[in-house]
Amino acid sequence: MGYSALYNMNRSRPISGYTADVLIDKLAEARGQLRALIDRLPPGGWLGPRAAHLNPPLWEYGHIVWFQERWCLRERPDGVCGPSLLRGADALYDSSSVPHDVRWDLPLPEPAAVDAYAAQVAEAVAARLQGALDNNIAYFAELSLYHELMHVEAWWMAFQNLGYAPPSPVERATFLPAQRLAFDATEIELGSGPGAGFIFDNEKWRHTVPVAAFDIDAGPVSEAGYAAFVEAGGYQARRLWSEAGWAWRASRDARHPLYWRQENGDWQVRRFDRWQLPRPDVPILHVNRFEAEAFAAWRGRRLPTAAQWVRATAQPEFAWGKAWEWLRDPFAPYPGFAPDSYRDYSQPWFHTHGELRGGGPVTDASLKRPGFRNFYLPDRRDAFAGFRTASGG
Repeated sequence: MGYSALYNMNRSRPISGYTADVLIDKLAEARGQLRALIDRLPPGGWLGPRAAHLNPPLWEYGHIVWFQERWCLRERPDGVCGPSLLRGADALYDSSSVPHDVRWDLPLPEPAAVDAYAAQVAEAVAARLQGALDNNIAYFAELSLYHELMHVEAWWMAFQNLGYAPPSPVERATFLPAQRLAFDATEIELGSGPGAGFIFDNEKWRHTVPVAAFDIDAGPVSEAGYAAFVEAGGYQARRLWSEAGWAWRASRDARHPLYWRQENGDWQVRRFDRWQLPRPDVPILHVNRFEAEAFAAWRGRRLPTAAQWVRATAQPEFAWGKAWEWLRDPFAPYPGFAPDSYRDYSQPWFHTHGELRGGGPVTDASLKRPGFRNFYLPDRRDAFAGFRTASGG
């Protein structure tokens, strides 16, 4: 089967409706966001420290440009990948074949050379979009756009992790004091269907699932609410933690959330390069799934399922988009899943990662939709992730 036929079979939906000029502008806006972060890198920041949760920024910048070129310019109708504008680019930037641990040791081009590569790719992509806006290039341009925006968020995560000053202030999202919303038993639809515009392969396809009666917190757990759990000895209470969670806690000697400290008997929370007091109207961030599960157990509750969370988004009082929210579900394929052209977007991570939804304070608005499924390893604490609690199964 030819690539075009396979593409249309797998996609089975129209393009989003963006014009060529809108796509070009959106790609430029995303690059501007990345540029603002690049411009705030400190001396020595292009490589930065080695860590499993980080990439060297110099590698990541090149990878973002490479990805856009790979899918918008080099993918051919017969499935063959054409040559890159940058010699040896695949050996440097293909994340599917370049192991994470070696990315600091590669002969990476200097920033000015990556700038030149980026300019060439952007110009060529714009020319192709303006030349003939068909389903293929529109899809791959949107794929590249969201890929870049996800990497922009990863840069924000790194800035937070390393205590760098951000390029612009990040407001602490606020919400009303805690209350609970109750829902009767029903059936809901998870996933997205043909005609929904651009969706990722892990959203395919729409299917109906039953949801028993439940109640759910109207807002995420707050910093002050989580501080009460810490003060109550939650990190020392073995009964609250799963086996895997307790093993993680013991291995890290974790006693409180990441980026927290005590000064003169008061808790403080670090946001990038500044310390602030916990607040009752600000969501707890940078907790992993194990910590979220333990807090929920302390309250005699559980994390919501994806079905509960999606059901609740129909209620106006349900405050979401303040944090990525850990769910009870593992990140797993929907019935009938088949990977899209970028085969490594979802498929390698099923069953080992946890699912999150919502979007946090540095998530682009285009990714803040109920159907978008984010995913992290359950021990990750650097993401802008929080949670809420629910009852029922």
